[in-house]
Amino acid sequence: MLFELNRIKRNKALTNSENTQDKELNQNKIKHPIVLSNTDPKAQTSFIRGYKRFWPFLKPHLGMAILGILLTIPVGALDAVIASFLKPFMDNVMIAQEQSFADYVPVVIIAFTLVQGIFIYFSSIVNGHVGGRINLDIKAKLYHKLLDCDTKFYDVNSSGSIIYRFSSDVETASSGLIANIKLFLTKFFSSVSLVCVLLYNSWQLSVVALGVLVVLILPLRIVRKKIKKIISKTVAGGTEIITLYNETTQGSRIIKIFGLKATMNNLFHDKAMFLYRMGMKMIRNTNWLSPVMHLVSSVGVAAVLYFGVHLIITEQLTPGSFVAFLAALIMLYTPIKTIGNNYIQVQQALLALDRIYEILETQSFEENNDEGKQELSKLLHSIEFKDVHFAYDDSKEILKGINLTIRAGQKIALVGNSGGGKSTICSLIPRLYEAQSGQILLDGVDVKDYTLGSLRKNISMVFQDNFLFQGTIRQNILYGKEDASDDEIIEAYKQAYLDDFIQSLPQGLDTIIGERGVSLSGGQKQRLAIARAMIRKAPVVILDEATSALDNKSEKVVQKALDKLMQGKTTIVIAHRLSTIMDADCIFVVNDGLIVEQGTHQELLAKGGAYSALYQSQFKAQEQS
Repeated sequence: MLFELNRIKRNKALTNSENTQDKELNQNKIKHPIVLSNTDPKAQTSFIRGYKRFWPFLKPHLGMAILGILLTIPVGALDAVIASFLKPFMDNVMIAQEQSFADYVPVVIIAFTLVQGIFIYFSSIVNGHVGGRINLDIKAKLYHKLLDCDTKFYDVNSSGSIIYRFSSDVETASSGLIANIKLFLTKFFSSVSLVCVLLYNSWQLSVVALGVLVVLILPLRIVRKKIKKIISKTVAGGTEIITLYNETTQGSRIIKIFGLKATMNNLFHDKAMFLYRMGMKMIRNTNWLSPVMHLVSSVGVAAVLYFGVHLIITEQLTPGSFVAFLAALIMLYTPIKTIGNNYIQVQQALLALDRIYEILETQSFEENNDEGKQELSKLLHSIEFKDVHFAYDDSKEILKGINLTIRAGQKIALVGNSGGGKSTICSLIPRLYEAQSGQILLDGVDVKDYTLGSLRKNISMVFQDNFLFQGTIRQNILYGKEDASDDEIIEAYKQAYLDDFIQSLPQGLDTIIGERGVSLSGGQKQRLAIARAMIRKAPVVILDEATSALDNKSEKVVQKALDKLMQGKTTIVIAHRLSTIMDADCIFVVNDGLIVEQGTHQELLAKGGAYSALYQSQFKAQEQS
């Protein structure tokens, strides 16, 4: 955010902002090991590769897809009927003036057009069904992938990039490819039938008309190269503006309190202008294709008119054949005039599909991790860290060789300076992250040798800022144990000291709490999170500064609930206020990724080391307050 604010201050003018935006995007790539990379402008898109990648999603719906293809055949082929019937109409009615043909041909043309309309209707229904199901399948597979992503994935990717890549790309890829498959098949069968009409009426003019189309290859290749870089920048800009929407929603109170409306407006304007310029650049660099197509088509029609007159005069071609040929040619050229727009859509769809496969082909340790692993039924003996090293990225090691042992049933505490590695230690036990080296053992077995499901089923965590889901109080408690009975729910919220609060609500457990529990106070949120942890009845409880953000009154109530939660459990407490962990069986002082002291409260005070200094500083601060 500060980077953006400084950039706006440095550059109020918009004339050079495109270059500034490009520079910012490149700096973001360098700064963060982002998994969701932007489209590589140098990457080669391929129709064949694209549709090969699309095939696994199309295959389950192959029957309906084939039906859709069959329905497109008459839709396309019937285009040739109108052109074909112009020949007898011209020769027999306009020239020979036979009344029977005058009555017959128009009726036939209307009848065939009606049949074509019926096929178009049913074709749209079938292809819409196939496209919708493929869209659903891709979204489901990507969401499943999102649930399997490592915790680091969420650390290094913005919400905007995740939403864009997991939602918008699906719409672009599936709708773009399905629509263009339908369009291609319709125009393919139409073109085949129309070319047959051309050849039937005059092979000489067919050579002229079709030969002109060879010229289209060059402009298509030029456009293909130009649009990739623009699409790449547009995707990057799109993710940033979605992130800004999310930040505005989540940070609305901060924006209001600190008077950031003008600043946020400037940020939005800057990003929106960047997308506008990319859109205009796309128009400038690609929309010349449509006039070129019109020009090529007009050259083809002009050449046919020129040579057609000669063939008529020399009696090599009847006027009826010429009119039928010309009608078929115009119908053949019509879709070619708009091929530019369709070509751009296909390229966008193929690039979106490449980005989808980039996600699907990214491996995480959570996927297929339970094969051949043993189940953890309950912690019986100990949790042990053996020379554990960990770093979030290559720049800094957070844990520098942690060794500690926690016996089953113990309450231990982790204290120390901020950023020292306390939360990281706790996150490694349920494998939210993977240690680079060393071992974490539960009952003598490496956590990597347990199935993730059974490992995490034995662990409950309560954080400083607990995430609550949109929904009711009941639903949020049940996330701790989805098959819990009503009696278990009641027991959990009573032990979390939520019973008076819930009974005071008109809808009780079925009260909607809003996004992230916005309608609840800080203490109520924490107690609801504790109820969610309690109903799980896991033998290991991890409390990550669960009361540090609360006032004294709320802390006392929440602490009582936490005491209930910790009864008979192996408990790890990360504490800022030392008064809450003085009764711990063992206190580990973690500073700068190392355990510098360990012992009971009294033992550590007697040592007069880091813990004693921390305690004295808090004690003096409390006295002064």
